[in-house]
Amino acid sequence: MESLSAAPSSKTPRAPRRGALGEADGVVPDGVTVFDDTTAAVTRLNPKLLTSLRRAASDAADDGVTFYVNSGWRSPEYQERLLRDAIAKYGSEHEAARWVATPATSPHVSGNAVDIGHSDASAWLSRNGARYGLCQIYRNEPWHYELRADAADRGCPPMYADPTHDPRMQR
Repeated sequence: MESLSAAPSSKTPRAPRRGALGEADGVVPDGVTVFDDTTAAVTRLNPKLLTSLRRAASDAADDGVTFYVNSGWRSPEYQERLLRDAIAKYGSEHEAARWVATPATSPHVSGNAVDIGHSDASAWLSRNGARYGLCQIYRNEPWHYELRADAADRGCPPMYADPTHDPRMQR
């Protein structure tokens, strides 16, 4: 769900504020692309999602677009940290839920979601992602993509306004 930063610019890790979470938990260093084979946030993505992302990224590269990974797979501990930080930022669990799922419901924890940066990459995916089964799920998160294998034939399903409207988040 939520994007952890704007456009990547260096190889400095984006660490959560408190504690010792790191790359093994899914923290993504700046500059990581979908072709990275050493960062857990990429390598622990669902293999079908990763294959589709890499196919799309190869084609997007022909248009001069690079798919950077702002967030991918996350450990439950990292997801919990993001949720606690969102509650502090937004003032309530209800408001935080518009941006951050629980560890039990987050598709990032299962490796089934990726947050793509820069804006040109998310715009490219918005136009072309369905051909690869890559769909934007939430209207309020243009960077968040998940695999919908039948999208190549049927198009992407209608987007939810935000995660609070997604039945998967109601567990």
